[in-house]
Amino acid sequence: MGLKATIPESKIKAARSILKSCILCGHKCRVDRTKGETGVCGAGNKIKIASFTAHHGEEPFISGSRGSGAIFFSNCNLRCVFCQNWEISQPNDGKNIVGADCNPPLHEIMLYLQNQGCHNINLVSPTHFMPQILEEMRIAFKQGFDLPIVYNTNGFDSVELLELLDKVIDIYMPDIKYFDDNNAKKYSNASSYFATVKPGIREMFRQVGNLVLDGDEIARSGLLARHLVLPGLKDESKKILKYLAGISKDMWISIMSQYNPLHNAKNFPEINRKLTKEEYFEVIGYAQELGLENYLIQETSSADTYLPDFSKKEPFKT
Repeated sequence: MGLKATIPESKIKAARSILKSCILCGHKCRVDRTKGETGVCGAGNKIKIASFTAHHGEEPFISGSRGSGAIFFSNCNLRCVFCQNWEISQPNDGKNIVGADCNPPLHEIMLYLQNQGCHNINLVSPTHFMPQILEEMRIAFKQGFDLPIVYNTNGFDSVELLELLDKVIDIYMPDIKYFDDNNAKKYSNASSYFATVKPGIREMFRQVGNLVLDGDEIARSGLLARHLVLPGLKDESKKILKYLAGISKDMWISIMSQYNPLHNAKNFPEINRKLTKEEYFEVIGYAQELGLENYLIQETSSADTYLPDFSKKEPFKT
């Protein structure tokens, strides 16, 4: 069972009001999205979804044996030059599927994935659509939805949004990309990235604490932090791990090696290569020095096995 049975009307109204002067993420564009205006993310007033599937490629206690019910939202508030999901995050692709005229609406997708046996619903890059998502989630709860909700984010979420998600999100899964805002601006077009991430991570942790697993080793609640190690930026990775250890040395952290120089990475010679084993395991060694114990590692070959194809119904299926 999830942690909640409904979403109060007060949260729906407060979330919707943010769209009138949008401050959902660190950009705080303040455009009126209720009138169709768009900011950095390119998203308007309607949800856009690119794909949904039972995803078996997440961390073991997220995917489990039956898969995580992943719903991939189109658009993104970052512009990562190396994005592996660039097909859906940056060209503004995807269907408008929210509302009475849409087929299927988001709440039906949630119920469908629950009926398929998924362990949870995994909202992938949901930040820019969360007010609309909350409305659809409330409908799903009324129709019998009761799985844990995973908030799978790039970490560039405003505290104003996160506070509204208290007692709504069961599992936070932020991917903390940068410590140095210069790198964030250069590679993801995000000013003040870490200044946004710092209070955001602490708010997530305040709400749900460390990860809690059930008897089958499946996550039921808590925070799972992610960090993708970038080539040439191992010192950046160490600073991020040190920051997370300062919040809780019991925090679960997924230290990822799956970087692949996709999309526009070719225009940045310093990151236009894969990660070396030496770089990756130096970062892992530093995690050990910090006294972190709950961290996950990847095979360095994962850079070739986690590539989605969103032209397929099941993007991660080879």
